[in-house]
Amino acid sequence: MRKSFIYALLVGIMVAWGLNVTALKILVDHFAPVTLTALRIFTAGVVVLLFLWGSGQLRKVSWNEAKQIGVAALFSVVAHHFFLSVGLTRTTAANAGLILGLVPLVTSLLAMMFLRHRLTVFRLLGIASGFCGVVFVVANGDGGLGHLSVGDVYVFLAVLAQGISFIMIKKATVEARVMTGWMLVFGSVWLFVLSLVLEPGGVSSLKDGTPSLWMIFLASAVVATALGHMFYNQAVQHLGPAESAVFINLNPLFSLLGAYWFLDETITLGQLVGFLFIVAGVVLGSGGLDDMSARFRRAKVAAGGRKVGM
Repeated sequence: MRKSFIYALLVGIMVAWGLNVTALKILVDHFAPVTLTALRIFTAGVVVLLFLWGSGQLRKVSWNEAKQIGVAALFSVVAHHFFLSVGLTRTTAANAGLILGLVPLVTSLLAMMFLRHRLTVFRLLGIASGFCGVVFVVANGDGGLGHLSVGDVYVFLAVLAQGISFIMIKKATVEARVMTGWMLVFGSVWLFVLSLVLEPGGVSSLKDGTPSLWMIFLASAVVATALGHMFYNQAVQHLGPAESAVFINLNPLFSLLGAYWFLDETITLGQLVGFLFIVAGVVLGSGGLDDMSARFRRAKVAAGGRKVGM
């Protein structure tokens, strides 16, 4: 697979993921959020498993692997999507998209804590820059920083849950795409049970859906969640996690544009400043610059060695 094609594929995935925030905002404004999320995630999980079955990559998992999948699903699916869906009912799609842009940075910070990744100057600057960006975003929301939106807090908890799940997936012994499919299915079942407790009338709210809303639902479930995660994992296998993660910097941009184009949300100067801080934080803190610097030093040493040999 050519690198140019993989790069184009990653840009397309980032467009889908960024616009998915807008799609979710529309959906949770019309349906019970947890019930809707359970159905959306279950649909995505079935699509992934059918794809793997059709391509001959679906296999049985051992009891130990099933436990790994179940625990990871609690964070990756249940906690992440619960906090995200509920948070979107109480904040703007623009704010949510910007805060979600912290996922690579938070993952990098957790990797330093639990996987013993070393703390470099670039990473430290990235952490500081990323969280400064969040302060700019929430400070320019309704009521300013003194009246922090609970929706923003929920979205940040969704980011934290996603970061924890990535650490668990890194440690797991299950192939990433197989794990993704089963996590989505297992997690959706738990979300549905949770929705029965929190939203007794949640299932009946689905009856009010219009054809256009169900089209948005399918695009979110199939394109953004199922295919997006599968193809992103495939890109990681070809390029590596550091190079692939650089493209996640585009995610907040498309979230902002989607909120502006489709929801008529106003993009403030503070949000744009926050966006720049978050992107800088992700570039510095996710380890991409450290890897580039290391490759440059190795190339310089190798070039020096060739000159000596000559």
